[in-house]
Amino acid sequence: MAGEFTDPVSTPCGHTFCKSCLNQFWDNKQDCHCPLCKETFSKRPNLKINTALRQVAQLFKEKFSLRKTEVLCDICDDDRKMKALKSCLVCQTSYCETHLEPHQRVLNLKKHKLMDPVENIKDYICPKHERPLELFCRDDQIYICAFCTDGDHKTHNTVPLEEESKEKKLMKIQKDVQHMIQNRMEKFEDMKL
Repeated sequence: MAGEFTDPVSTPCGHTFCKSCLNQFWDNKQDCHCPLCKETFSKRPNLKINTALRQVAQLFKEKFSLRKTEVLCDICDDDRKMKALKSCLVCQTSYCETHLEPHQRVLNLKKHKLMDPVENIKDYICPKHERPLELFCRDDQIYICAFCTDGDHKTHNTVPLEEESKEKKLMKIQKDVQHMIQNRMEKFEDMKL
């Protein structure tokens, strides 16, 4: 049972699966049982789509979809540009697998800050110090480089960029899910009237 979580349905025992995955699992079987807890059903149950869970699955799909634009290697010839695997914040360049190789082999290049490829790499560089933005200042709510902590942000609460990014993504997802649940509750209340 692999693939995208679509048309979520619940078994009589309360476990939820993709409708197509569950039907595929039950095809060509004498008995029907839950793939998770193995509870056996006397006959193949009628499954109804869980619309609330389907909306949550759709929300997660939209938030984590891979619809990013493809970033190309800055080093490749213009007529044969390959897809970039990483962008280097120190070199301010995006690299394909072939051109990334020195960053994996040469000692000084191994110390460079690599990230998933981005088109707008200048947005990840401190305009004041020309260094990678590696920290987030929670006091001023801005991204800063390590050199900024010696100046204006010396006594401020700063955290690594990755930590702040994970926290913000989680908070956004929680907010979106809460908003969706609130909308469903309001619709449910409207139907009761």
